[in-house]
Amino acid sequence: MRLGLDFDNTLISYDELFYQAALDKLLIPEVIARQKNAVRDYLRQKGMEDEWTRLQGEVYGRRILDAEPFEGMHAALGMLAQRGVPMCIVSHKTRTPYIGEPWDLHAAAAGWLAEQGFYDPEGLGWAENQVFFEETKEAKVARILALGCTHYVDDLPEILAMLPESIEKILFDPAKKSEPYTGGKLMFSWQELPRLLELT
Repeated sequence: MRLGLDFDNTLISYDELFYQAALDKLLIPEVIARQKNAVRDYLRQKGMEDEWTRLQGEVYGRRILDAEPFEGMHAALGMLAQRGVPMCIVSHKTRTPYIGEPWDLHAAAAGWLAEQGFYDPEGLGWAENQVFFEETKEAKVARILALGCTHYVDDLPEILAMLPESIEKILFDPAKKSEPYTGGKLMFSWQELPRLLELT
C-alpha cells in the first residue's frame, strides 16, 4: 500500500480564511456564508473575477499559515504512520498567482506543512521528498503513477477520474455534496480513513 494525498481542500481547509480575507478587504457583506465557494460565487455574481483571483493568491500565499487543518487529519495520518503506511502528498497548483503579488505558492504550502508538524520528528515525521507540488493536473496524475500510489484521496472527482482503475480512489467530501459517488469510496471525515483503507 502507498497512500497519496491531495493538499488543497483535503488536508487544509480554507473556508474560514477566505471569508475573513474577503471581509478584511470589504469585498463581501458579513451575511455571506463562511465558505470558500460562497465567497467565490458572490464575487463572480458581482462581476469581480479579478478580485476573486487576487484573493486566492493572498490566501494561498501570504495568509496560508492562518488556514486550519481539517478536523481529525493529524490523528488519522498519525495512526497510519504508526501502522507503517507509506504516504505522500501530490498536489497541483501554479507556482505563482495568475494576477496580484507573485507569492511562491509552492513554498507557502510547504511552509504550512512545516508549521503543522509534518516534518517534525515529534510530529508526523515526514521527509520533504514525500511532498510534491505539480503545476498541472496532468503532471499531478503522472506523479501519482510514478510514485506507485495504490490509494489516493482528493476532493475533486475530476482528478480521481483521471486515475487508472488500479488505484483505489477516495473522494473527500466533508460537505456531503457528492452522493451518490460511483467512482470510488466516499470519505466524509478524516476519522473514516483508516476504515476505508481496511486498517480497522
